Amino acid sequence: MTARIIDGNALSARVRGEIAERAAALSARGVQPCLAVILVGENPASAVYVRNKVAACEKAGIRSLRLDYPADVAPAVVMTKLAELNADPAVHGILVQLPLPPQFDEAAVLEAISVSKDVDGFHAENVGRLSQNQEAFLPCTPHGVMKMFEAEGVPLAGAEAVVIGRSNIVGKPMAMLLTNAGATVTVCHSKTRDLLFHTRRADILVAAIGKPRFVTGDMIKPGATVIDVGINRLQSGPDAGKLCGDVDFDSAREVAGLITPVPGGVGPMTITMLLENTVISAGRAASAAGK
Repeated sequence: MTARIIDGNALSARVRGEIAERAAALSARGVQPCLAVILVGENPASAVYVRNKVAACEKAGIRSLRLDYPADVAPAVVMTKLAELNADPAVHGILVQLPLPPQFDEAAVLEAISVSKDVDGFHAENVGRLSQNQEAFLPCTPHGVMKMFEAEGVPLAGAEAVVIGRSNIVGKPMAMLLTNAGATVTVCHSKTRDLLFHTRRADILVAAIGKPRFVTGDMIKPGATVIDVGINRLQSGPDAGKLCGDVDFDSAREVAGLITPVPGGVGPMTITMLLENTVISAGRAASAAGK
């Protein structure tokens, strides 16, 4: 068996086309979707992520505001700017690129973003609404994974799903979304005693731990759907400098039924869902304004 590859680039392109149409329709009604992105410091990876998000906005007809601050900026300056963006009716989404420098309380910064503009889905109220299966902005990476399941017709109700990783950004919301969809979900992490027992019975396996090629073919149930959320740059060996995921793709694809590659899998869908959340927010604003 050789797994069929889930092409995140192709799915992302199709969904972004739909988003661009929705953004154009809103602009024609007098409401152009707008995303404000705050970047603090000069973290190279963060700068790349922000640049990609801004470029994606432009292609989709979404106005972007990029606000850069030096690494030593006082947190009060950023908090004041967040308050201004919250109050600006022309701004529909606000994103603060993480991680932040050590002088910041990241939780306080995320809580300072208006729930109605929290297009990253990190505000505690949105997280709480997700846990209760209520309407909320969904964190972009897990939301993108759910779009992949939908596009591929992966049955979730009744499926055994295993999520490796319990981060607030991916692992926990991924588990909640799968639970809401009717899957039986197990969350594994660094304290899990018998990881193989769990992964080998998973119909759906999501790896989000940040360890290069950690999940190997012998850990996977034959025919399983394997979603690789990790993105790591190898530091040594013959592949030094190359990007890879948390899954050992070559061995896993010989066992799995469906699998996402890295790059070109989950990554493109993350930014796509950010665009979708921004357009959703702009649509709500247009309706509230009677446009």
